[in-house]
Amino acid sequence: MKYTKIPIILTLLLLLSVGTLGISKAQDKPFAGVTVNVLSFAGPQVTEPLLRRGPDFEALTGAKIEVTTVPFAELYNAILTDQSGARSYDAFVMSPQWNADYVKAGILEDLSGYVKNDKDIQWDDIAPFFRNYIATYQGNIYVVPLDGDFHMVYYRTDLFEKEGITPPRTWEEYLAAAAKFNGQDLNGDGETDYGSCIPKVRQGQSFWWIVDFASARLQTQGTGQGAFFDLDTFEPLFGPNPAFIKALELFKETGKYGPADELTIDLNSTRDLFLTGRCALTMDWGDIGSLSIDPDRSKVQDLVGTVVIPGATEVLDRATGEMVACDEKTCPHAIDGINYAPFAAFGGWGGGVSSAADQNVKDAAYAFFSYLNQPAQSNIDVTIGKSGYNPYRLSQFSDLDAWVKAGFSETAAKNYLGAIEGSLSSPNMVLDLSIPSTNRYLQVTLDTVVSQYLAGEFTAEEAAKEIANQWNEISDEVGRDAQFQAYLGSLGIATK
Repeated sequence: MKYTKIPIILTLLLLLSVGTLGISKAQDKPFAGVTVNVLSFAGPQVTEPLLRRGPDFEALTGAKIEVTTVPFAELYNAILTDQSGARSYDAFVMSPQWNADYVKAGILEDLSGYVKNDKDIQWDDIAPFFRNYIATYQGNIYVVPLDGDFHMVYYRTDLFEKEGITPPRTWEEYLAAAAKFNGQDLNGDGETDYGSCIPKVRQGQSFWWIVDFASARLQTQGTGQGAFFDLDTFEPLFGPNPAFIKALELFKETGKYGPADELTIDLNSTRDLFLTGRCALTMDWGDIGSLSIDPDRSKVQDLVGTVVIPGATEVLDRATGEMVACDEKTCPHAIDGINYAPFAAFGGWGGGVSSAADQNVKDAAYAFFSYLNQPAQSNIDVTIGKSGYNPYRLSQFSDLDAWVKAGFSETAAKNYLGAIEGSLSSPNMVLDLSIPSTNRYLQVTLDTVVSQYLAGEFTAEEAAKEIANQWNEISDEVGRDAQFQAYLGSLGIATK
């Protein structure tokens, strides 16, 4: 293992434990003169903590943190292209879905030795899912978790309570509630508002939402069953079967109860619509919870409820290709006859270090990501809506003090954290796709075809067939058997 300067980083990490920022004067600025060039997502969320914490880290260690950003749709290729050529960047804020491609290409430094010797990172306090999914690939640690991501549904508690409506348990109930509230004035400004707001712009991270609509119909037997491909044939489940076609239809129907321009608006726009009281329901990662308490942005403080992604009462029988009702056999994890399959969309942002960087730069880059990850910093950052970081440490779920101090009521904090914990603890949680060329399957093909379907260029059946055809083409091009084995491995299934 290539850790020739581990003693330097160990000394630093032992010193980064005195208070929130504290570094002992015994070693003054061990990375003086070192610049770490970081490539990140042009959120502004996600990058915001890097910019805010960077000067503090420089004051502590001497390492200068330079951050460059690109749009999400460009980030994957920007990292790949840079590391294949100029290697201008020393570290990256990246998706765990890209681990397979980047490790295979030799882009990421193995951080296992760093983490093993870093007591301040408190690795065991990071929830096992995020330790394993974000950080680890084929048994080695390549990424430092900075964030934890699950999709959830948010709703206006005041509106639902007034009408005596329970939070949606299925997508059909979601649509019924959206229809009821659509066209009403929901914030008292004299304008009609919307039942549902879901960002659907192409190249705006919207492709993940269709997974939420499909997950409970496609995965029933637990996390290891997977939701993207059949375990026997490797045929795409995102294809011409009644479960996925129904998911497409339900997803499109939400547009009846949203803004007229919903196909062209992004996540920040739908967040603003919900936070200003103009939407009864929305879907998002954990960000809405912390953004809802921001008095500068939110008009719905203490009026936001959170639930796990809705489920389904009918599911796909993979053997027959038909829909069947949930029972003890078809849906062993069902609750009150509803199969829930909460989706760990994306999984969470993490920090990776370039294997091509000089050793002292690698040390500084790891130290910076460790600093961001450590509880003194992360326990605050996950409560700040503009950070884009959501809870991922066990202590962040058990200790409400930071949440209440940030502005949550105790009830709101318990509701918000409970929905995330409910997703994390589900035996039927859906793992995001994480195999070589994941970017092509999801961010290119799925995003494009779903956008075309929503725009009326395909019927649901045609869109399902097109996605399956293109996914099969990718698998054949990359190597079908290797892709199949990678998929099984990503689900924890022993491969040949």
